[in-house]
Amino acid sequence: MATSTKVVLALALSEYKQLLDKYALFLQLPNTSEEENAQRRRRIVSVLQLKSEPEWEMMLSMDDYSFTRHFRVTKPQFECLARKLRENGLEKQHSHGLPAVPATKKVLIFLWFMANQDSFRQISGRFGVSQSSAHRVIQQALNIMSTIGTSFVSWPNADEKAASAAAFHHLCGIKGVIGAIDGCHIRIQRPPIRGGDYMNHKSRYSVLLQGIVDERGRFIDIFAGPPGKVCDARMLRASDFYAAWQEKMGDHSLLGDSAYTGHAFPFVISPKREEALLTEADQRQNSRINCGRMVVEQAFGRMKCKWRRLRDLQNTRMDTAVMIILAACFLHNMCLGVTEICQEHPDGCPRLADENE
Repeated sequence: MATSTKVVLALALSEYKQLLDKYALFLQLPNTSEEENAQRRRRIVSVLQLKSEPEWEMMLSMDDYSFTRHFRVTKPQFECLARKLRENGLEKQHSHGLPAVPATKKVLIFLWFMANQDSFRQISGRFGVSQSSAHRVIQQALNIMSTIGTSFVSWPNADEKAASAAAFHHLCGIKGVIGAIDGCHIRIQRPPIRGGDYMNHKSRYSVLLQGIVDERGRFIDIFAGPPGKVCDARMLRASDFYAAWQEKMGDHSLLGDSAYTGHAFPFVISPKREEALLTEADQRQNSRINCGRMVVEQAFGRMKCKWRRLRDLQNTRMDTAVMIILAACFLHNMCLGVTEICQEHPDGCPRLADENE
C-alpha cells in the first residue's frame, strides 16, 4: 500500500474515532435496558458511518430504523421497488465508456432525491457520482415510474368498493361512499410560458394535484399538472376520471368539499355552504362529510411530509415536475401499511396550507 494511501486511511480512522468519542455519552444512558442501549449504539454508529464513509454500500448496512429514517421506506419496500425498476430497464442505461452505476445505487439516489430538498451537487457528493450522472439516474427512474404507475395506483374492483363503503360508513355514518376527493398545490418556479396561469389564490406559483383516496388514504385515482390558477371543480372536469365517472362510480359516491357542489358532480357528496340557513340536520350532515373527507387531507399531509421534494419544485421543468408528483403518489401507496405513522408527527402530518379553492 502506498504511503499516501496509508496517511489518508489513518486520518479517516482518526476522524471516525473522534466522532465516536464525541457521541460516546449518548451510547449508554442510565435507566434503560441493555437492548435499548444496543439499538441506540447501532443507530448512532450508522449515522457516523454515513457521514464519514463515502461508499454507498454502507447505507445498505444501516439498521432498519436508520434506513427508513433516511430513505423513507423499509428495507423490504426498498427491495420491492428496486426489483420493479430493474425489471423495467433501470440497469440498461450506460454511456461514455464509464463504469455503470449499479441499479441498487440508482434506487438509493432516486429515493434520497424524493425524500429531501438536496441539490444535484449535494446528491452527487453524497453518492460519489457526477452531477450529470445524478440527474440522469433520477430522470431515468422517474421515466420508469411513470410507465409502471398502474401497479401502484388502480381503481378498486367490486369487492374493494364494498369494503371501502363499509369502512366509510363506520367512519362517518354515510352509506355508499368509496372515496374522498380533493386537490392540493405543489409549489414551482414561475414557468417561462404562460407563467401567470400558474399563480394561485395565495399569489404563489404552483401546479395542482387531484387525488381520490380510499378509507386508508391510498390513492385510487390521481391527476396532476393543471396550473395553480385552476379551481378544483374545473380540474375535476378536465380529468380522465370525469369522462368515465359513471362507469367507475356506479351507485357509489365520493366525499368532497364545497368546491364540488353543483349538478355537474352528482357522484360527490359535499357540505352545504349557506351556514345561516342550515338546519340541525344539515349541520350534522356537514360534520359527517367533513369527518369522512379528512382521509384525503391526511393523505396529502403524509405524502408531503415523507416525500419532501414535493414541498417546492424549484428549477424543475414542467414535465419533470409532473413526473415527480406522480412518483410521490406511487411511493405513498407503496409505503402504506408498514410505515403509516409518521415518526415526526405521530398525531398526523400538517398539510402546510396547500389546499386549493
